[in-house]
Amino acid sequence: MPFWLAKCVQAPPFGHFWRCRSSAPPARCPFVAQPAFSLTDPEAKGLAVVGLTKRFGHTLAVDHLAFEVSPHQILALLGPNGAGKTTTLMCLAGLLRPDSGHITWQGVELGPSRGRQVALIGETPEVYGMLTVWEHMVFVGRACRLEAGWRERAEQLLQRLGMWERRDLLGEALSKGMRQRLLIAAALLAATPILLLDEPMVGLDPRGQRELRNLLVEVSDQGTAVVVSTHLLANVQSFCDRLLILNQGRVAAAGGLGELLSRHGHETLEETFLEIVE
Repeated sequence: MPFWLAKCVQAPPFGHFWRCRSSAPPARCPFVAQPAFSLTDPEAKGLAVVGLTKRFGHTLAVDHLAFEVSPHQILALLGPNGAGKTTTLMCLAGLLRPDSGHITWQGVELGPSRGRQVALIGETPEVYGMLTVWEHMVFVGRACRLEAGWRERAEQLLQRLGMWERRDLLGEALSKGMRQRLLIAAALLAATPILLLDEPMVGLDPRGQRELRNLLVEVSDQGTAVVVSTHLLANVQSFCDRLLILNQGRVAAAGGLGELLSRHGHETLEETFLEIVE
């Protein structure tokens, strides 16, 4: 089953959506969050994480993380393997329950179901094998009850990501890169205010990577808060506003690219990154 977007009620995300398949779209949008929120800071803006902690048995995967991502901002989540990047994204999306800490959007604490606010594209691009590319987009448009004009927007996204001519292909016939492009298009169609991407460049060719960078900048300019986890440091420098480097579940460094380079006295992000995590 696919692994996509945010948690809803008792159902997994699109990408985990439902275990059974129906010919009709679900009665409720899988991205609609329930009113189980509590107001924490009416003055806060954007996505705020405070004291986020997650354990797996005796392993402390995420250790009291704290950071913010404003609307119109792209944050790069960097770190070596096992630093806690994916766990952090899963907690932000509501797919993992933190042991402690708070996650808020615009001053409102996000509850267990936050699909209207958050879209997550996981590292493994899984899609419905028996749905065509276009049927995936129709599913999202209908399930989310998007406003008029979503079909034109869906076509534009598929065109830009090189999937329009493949719109009649079944999911099972798509390569890994094509599946990744499809999930990116579907997530952007849903137009949530928070967009989380875990290694989105993996599987994309250079043209696909460039188009994804352009699309992320565009949705950020429109007010979306974007968090991108990646190991591709060169890509980060071209489109991310801020960097958050994790190591052993903790924030090891944070700031703009120029700020980090100046602080550590290096000319490249790679040199700076290696100094921070070693």
